Amino acid sequence: MRVLVVTAVAAEAGSVAAGLAGFADKGPRALPGGYALTRYTRPASGAQSPVVLVDVLAAGVGPAAAAAATATALTVQAHEQAQTAGPAQAPGVAPATLSPYDLVVSAGIGGGFPSSAPLGTVVVADEIIAADLGAETPDGYLPVDELGFGRTILLPPPGLPGRAAALLEAGGQPYLVAPVLTVSTVTGTARRAEELIGRHPRAGAEAMEGFGVAEAATAHALPVLEVRAVSNPVGPRDRDAWRVKEALDSLRHAFQLLTPLFEESP
Repeated sequence: MRVLVVTAVAAEAGSVAAGLAGFADKGPRALPGGYALTRYTRPASGAQSPVVLVDVLAAGVGPAAAAAATATALTVQAHEQAQTAGPAQAPGVAPATLSPYDLVVSAGIGGGFPSSAPLGTVVVADEIIAADLGAETPDGYLPVDELGFGRTILLPPPGLPGRAAALLEAGGQPYLVAPVLTVSTVTGTARRAEELIGRHPRAGAEAMEGFGVAEAATAHALPVLEVRAVSNPVGPRDRDAWRVKEALDSLRHAFQLLTPLFEESP
């Protein structure tokens, strides 16, 4: 299986890589736009594929940066695969439709809604939601899909969040399967937190990249998953309450536990 894992920053990418037990580091490469991608491989234990391949990409902060970097990686790798395959193996197929990946994962740390995802929790998204893509009106906030253009919710494949959760549970990692909200402005007040929960009562976490990654993956007809380790409570901004180091360690542990997903046949 071939997986692209997209993080915002290098520290998150490092935690993901540290969790890939038994994988060989094939070294970094620079993509157009200056994005840094590192490939990790190991022999597969099953018969479906001889090699498990995981590319880890540091995309930058925010949904726009995440979408641009993910789309760049998918397009570059697809073009290279098309060139390698050659016209005899892929007659009539445009390079952009030849994907070198079977799954795209948005991963990193994020804020957790305290009532459902306290510090140390790993949230696996069953919905990836653009929580501030819309318009303020005299009657309140309207998401862009209710305005009649665009969408605000993208879904992982049925059953995939549950399989991820089962691996986390078996490894003793506190977890939650719930919607993860993508925001362009991190919540810093109780009022904003209440508004988000009012609109998305099942939300487990908020972060800044998931929906951008998911849009790029969806444009390439690829399944997507989002995994977030909670570093701080969503609500009044309090840097003293952040546990970034602990969250990065939870992210590492989560990927150590989740690697059996990457053995599955596409």
